Amino acid sequence: MLDVIVRLEEPLAPGGDVRAATRACAGGQAANVAAWAAVLGAEGRCIAKRGDDPASELVTRELAARGVEVVGPVAPGATGIVVSIVGDGDRALASDRGVAPSFAPDELDPAWLDCDILHISGYALLRSPMSETALAAARVAREGAASVSVDVAAWTEIRSFGPLEFRELVDAIAPDVLFATEAEWEILGGAYLTSPIGVIKRGPRGATVVTEDARLDLAPLEAEVVDTTGAGDAFAAGFLLGGSLEERARRGLEAAARCVATVGSLP
Repeated sequence: MLDVIVRLEEPLAPGGDVRAATRACAGGQAANVAAWAAVLGAEGRCIAKRGDDPASELVTRELAARGVEVVGPVAPGATGIVVSIVGDGDRALASDRGVAPSFAPDELDPAWLDCDILHISGYALLRSPMSETALAAARVAREGAASVSVDVAAWTEIRSFGPLEFRELVDAIAPDVLFATEAEWEILGGAYLTSPIGVIKRGPRGATVVTEDARLDLAPLEAEVVDTTGAGDAFAAGFLLGGSLEERARRGLEAAARCVATVGSLP
């Protein structure tokens, strides 16, 4: 996705013009996690379908410069764009996913899934045929002994899609780690989810890690909040790099604190 971040200097005025600081850069959940994983010392690959437009060239070039390998089909049409409106540190998103949801299973190269961890964006489960491609990717990755994680999509998207239907897709993937915000966890009935590790992202109140026999609550690290875009993705990247549950969660919180202190979702 191309992220267009609009940091308001004053509230929007319908029919008027207000001042803002803007930035355009690579983004999207998958790209963000890959970029943060790379800066934290891992190797990152982003698998995504892109258009044949200038936005595709921009995001591919930027991710490559950050050490992320970008793979996936390129098709006639538009690369996805998400506009993030930031005011007082918080943000609201407006997304146009472009050609991304048309990513079909027969366009998936098994070689792309030679990895230790496959992290699946919950947004990939919301539209067909991309949802079938995500399920196929999980199967192939598991055959290669990779672990699989899922970061739940926005609760508003899940509400429109159908919480039960979305949960059935998550259950079919059976992720080793499931990331969700409090609202997403609640709408899916998180207490009944069967992932070995559930990670609840609580924003300014830190994070909670839940397993079958343990619960770990961690406070956030202090940070000057400039823009929260991508903080959850930075957290996920830090968590997935391994270690004990506490080490993983603290590394995730450190990455999230770095992310919110700057404009944009990338390191």
